[in-house]
Amino acid sequence: MWILVRRRLVDAMVVVWLVGTLSFTLLHVAPGDPVGAALTDPRVSPAVRAHWRAVYALDRPLLEQYGHYVRALVRGDLGFSFSQVRPVADALRETLPNSLLLMGLALLASVSVGAGLGTIQAVHRGSRVDRTIAIATSSASAIPEVWLSLMLLAVLGAQLAWFPLNGQCDPLTCGTLEGWRAAADVAHHVALPVLTLTLLFSVAFARVQRVALREVLHDDVMRTARAKGVPGGRLLMQHGVRRAARPLVTTIGLSLPVLVGGAVFVERVFGWPGMGSLLVTAVGARDYPLVTASAIVGSLLVLLGGLLADVASAWLDPRWQGVDA
Repeated sequence: MWILVRRRLVDAMVVVWLVGTLSFTLLHVAPGDPVGAALTDPRVSPAVRAHWRAVYALDRPLLEQYGHYVRALVRGDLGFSFSQVRPVADALRETLPNSLLLMGLALLASVSVGAGLGTIQAVHRGSRVDRTIAIATSSASAIPEVWLSLMLLAVLGAQLAWFPLNGQCDPLTCGTLEGWRAAADVAHHVALPVLTLTLLFSVAFARVQRVALREVLHDDVMRTARAKGVPGGRLLMQHGVRRAARPLVTTIGLSLPVLVGGAVFVERVFGWPGMGSLLVTAVGARDYPLVTASAIVGSLLVLLGGLLADVASAWLDPRWQGVDA
């Protein structure tokens, strides 16, 4: 187990370095810079622009800028955000918890719904229930992400007014509520983004659970337990579901990059004040430090989730130690 963890940590260091280097390079070779994006007024003289480029070392050779960036990153300095006019660490510290809340709730709901639907399909294999769920999940997977988000926002938010249209809390009471009232307000605002991500991601978990559980329910171990008189519910939960859990856990690890990307889009559509909304604004402003730091934090979240998925797989099946990962 510890060998697996050490191996994954070494891999994570390499991946983070590659993500940071690639983000830095692509941003700096693209046309434009943060000074040009911020000082759009034509009355600003070229001398003023040149002065601010020199202040932020944007006039230095690319290799020199990269060396300065790496040295600052090693010290834990993520730089200064041009678009937020504050340190990058402060901007991420404010928005990252909101993104983690959204992604955590969406992942929990997606896995629960997907695993539940997949289990029902496996138990009722070939029945009308199985076919109905299969058609419903296939239809859901065919819906474009943009269309689904906008339709849920238009119908459940605007037309039926069941959920707020954007934001994290009611602007009239934000900051004044405490305790469970504040939590309920946040839950009301996050419900629609979570529902969107759940509809998008639960389909994959349902399919994996259906296939994995079908194979487990008809193997020799299950037949033996059934012959010994183990009750059906206990047989399904204690033997079937746990033995079929490893493919589901692996799918969770593989889906994390897509979930992070989906959360960026959903945050923007629903006005959720998370890291995704911050990243979109930073890209438009050519905010080099903030975009690069966001990419690194996103890769760290994916790598941490992948590590936890590997550890969970090894716990479910001690014979597996990541050799096939």
